[in-house]
Amino acid sequence: MSYVIDRRLNGKNKSTVNRQRFLRRYKTHIKKAVEEAVGRRSITDLEHGEQISIPGRDIDEPIFHHGRGGRNTGVHPGNREFSMGDRIPRPEGGGGGGGGSQAGDNGEGMDEFVFQITQEEFLDFMFEDLALPNLVKRHLVGTDTFKPVRAGISSQGNPSRINIVRSMRSAHARRIALSGGSRSRLREATLELEQLKLEQPDNFTDIRLLEEEIGQLRQRIDRIPFLDTFDLRYNLISQQPSPSSKAVMFCLMDVSGSMTQATKDLAKRFYILLYMFLQRNYERIEVVFIRHHTSAKEVDEEEFFYSRETGGTIVSSALRLMQEIVEQRYSPNEWNIYCAQASDGDNWNDDSPICRELLIRKIMPAMQYYCYVEITPREHQALWYEYEQVAAHFPDGFAQQQIVDTNDIYPVFRKLFQKRMAT
Repeated sequence: MSYVIDRRLNGKNKSTVNRQRFLRRYKTHIKKAVEEAVGRRSITDLEHGEQISIPGRDIDEPIFHHGRGGRNTGVHPGNREFSMGDRIPRPEGGGGGGGGSQAGDNGEGMDEFVFQITQEEFLDFMFEDLALPNLVKRHLVGTDTFKPVRAGISSQGNPSRINIVRSMRSAHARRIALSGGSRSRLREATLELEQLKLEQPDNFTDIRLLEEEIGQLRQRIDRIPFLDTFDLRYNLISQQPSPSSKAVMFCLMDVSGSMTQATKDLAKRFYILLYMFLQRNYERIEVVFIRHHTSAKEVDEEEFFYSRETGGTIVSSALRLMQEIVEQRYSPNEWNIYCAQASDGDNWNDDSPICRELLIRKIMPAMQYYCYVEITPREHQALWYEYEQVAAHFPDGFAQQQIVDTNDIYPVFRKLFQKRMAT
């Protein structure tokens, strides 16, 4: 009788492998559905799963089969509609199972294949191929992350980490060492007994003594245990400190009077997407929320997303506050510093050049990456053009994009945080 032992990691859910293969096969359809879902969902509904529809024609698989061969002659009954040589038009409609506004009397097709992806799968596709640019290892002192690594063999350890091969090798060596003399004498006594029985079959005394000695030797060998606790060997696992990159993300949002409620909602959508991305992909990262109008204030997550405070517009107030926080709490020698700024671009005219100088001279030299999102359907404001000069000085560390409506949020987010190839 033979036994089959299933040691797969997903033993309780055998369909997981097939599901992952299915998701990889229809990756294009799923990513398109995820992108559309980000644009149409509400702010609080971005983390749920999604229903994916795949056209029926895309799930068909080619098959090999025997076709009708040779020449065939058949007789078919006539009808009142068609005569020999008439051309039959192709049925209209059908395909895709989309239906129409009115019923039809012809056409055929195949319904779309619909399935549900989980919240985890939805977020995987949403943040696929995204990463914080220029993330490097800074200061490693005080790290509290460890990873288990193999550190050889030990004679003491956890039973779950027993090394069977090393244990059996040790047991075999012990048995050889303890029974080596007895086994050697046993072979000699066995040969002497065989020779004595051939040469002196009537010498019962010596034959009996040899037989007793052989029996005692075998008992001595059998008393040696096959496996002793002394033989057990264990895989030694040690916790090795793992260098972790410390990073901080500054989120600067304009809440001035020129920002309409619709514009603020777009900014919130962008920041919620960014916040989900950071929380999901990076364990050691801090997020600093700053709201600003004529003055800037550091706030918590709740106030950042839901406060209704408003006022005029002086963008440099947020930049100065961020600079102060960096100097006080986040040394560039120890932290990877990032910033995401969202605004409608409307700023006090004399303040935009100040923002440019602050970024070029003081802020950008300490930054790993700075992204600016202008949320407006109109033409660019003065702040956009000042920031273009900053981008010219820091082409790899500064990026700016425009968002017009909800459908632009996810594509712009991917452009800003697309994973870059190492150079």
